[in-house]
Amino acid sequence: MKAIISTNKGDMHVQLYAADAPNTVANFVKLAKDGYYNGLKWHRVIPDFVIQGGCPNTREGASGIPGTGGPGYQIDCETSGENQHHDRGVLSMAHAGRNTGGSQFFVCHSRNNTAHLDRQHTVFGKVYEGLEVLDAIRQGDSIDSISIVEEA
Repeated sequence: MKAIISTNKGDMHVQLYAADAPNTVANFVKLAKDGYYNGLKWHRVIPDFVIQGGCPNTREGASGIPGTGGPGYQIDCETSGENQHHDRGVLSMAHAGRNTGGSQFFVCHSRNNTAHLDRQHTVFGKVYEGLEVLDAIRQGDSIDSISIVEEA
């Protein structure tokens, strides 16, 4: 299964790791199909580290503090799969402590500053096309939509 993260800077094409993180991928797919991510902002951008988005408090008109919101439930971490290394382009679930993820996710700029995240945060996909978009994203840029591509 694949996803296309459309932003105001272009598209990132992602291979989702359903075999390694089935519940995290299912949650991401459900939220994407429901339009949950449409119009949210990248609220955290740290050069040579990550870009982070998926917080509903970044939606136009929201009153909460960006980076503190979620979908109203939490999901468990899935960190025992094969693909649990935070390399360039990796999508991983953000959380505020073990088993507290929901909708926020981050994409890694590089491996330089992310090794400590291995098996602490759930890796659930990787950008295979559009890495230049990852590099172009700045804080406040938008996630226009996330579409899911079902593979036959």
